Amino acid sequence: MSTDTRPVPSLTGGEREMLRGFLDYHRATLAMKCAGLTDEQLRQRSSPPSTLSLLGLVRHMAEVERTWFRRVIDGEDVPLVWSADGDYQVAYDASGATRAEAFAAWQTEVEHSRRIELAAPSLDVTGHQPRWDADVSLRLVMLHLIHEYARHNGHADFLREAIDGVVGA
Repeated sequence: MSTDTRPVPSLTGGEREMLRGFLDYHRATLAMKCAGLTDEQLRQRSSPPSTLSLLGLVRHMAEVERTWFRRVIDGEDVPLVWSADGDYQVAYDASGATRAEAFAAWQTEVEHSRRIELAAPSLDVTGHQPRWDADVSLRLVMLHLIHEYARHNGHADFLREAIDGVVGA
C-alpha cells in the first residue's frame, strides 16, 4: 500500500472543524483501502453469497452521502444513484461495476456533501429524514456519516487483507 496521505484531523479545533476533519479522514481511509487494486480485485466478494466487496462499499457510501446530505439536509428530490426504488442493497452488488464508475459517483457525492456542509450557517441546520420520520441536525448527519464510514472501513480492512494480505490503516 502507498504512503499514508490521509488528512490528519485537528485534535484541538472547534466542533465543526473536528467533525469535518474526522469525516474527511474516514473518507480517505476508504479510498486508501482500495488503492492499487484492479477492478476485479475491488469486485472480489467477502463471503459469497454476500455481495459485499470494496467496490460495493464505495458505491454504498455514495448512496449514503447522497441521502444524508442532498436528500435530508438539502431537501433535494433526487433518486438513489443505483436504485430508482430506494433499495440501498443494490449498491452492494458491484459485479458489473468499475472503479471509474463507482469512484466518480462517490467523489461527486462527497463534493456535494462538502458544499452543503460548508454552506450551512451552523451545525443546527435541520432536514427531514423520512425513514425515521424525524427532523435531524447537520451535526447528527456528520456524526452518522463518521459512524457509517468507521464501521464500513472495518469491513474494508478484512476485505483488503483477503485480497492481497495488506493490513493496517
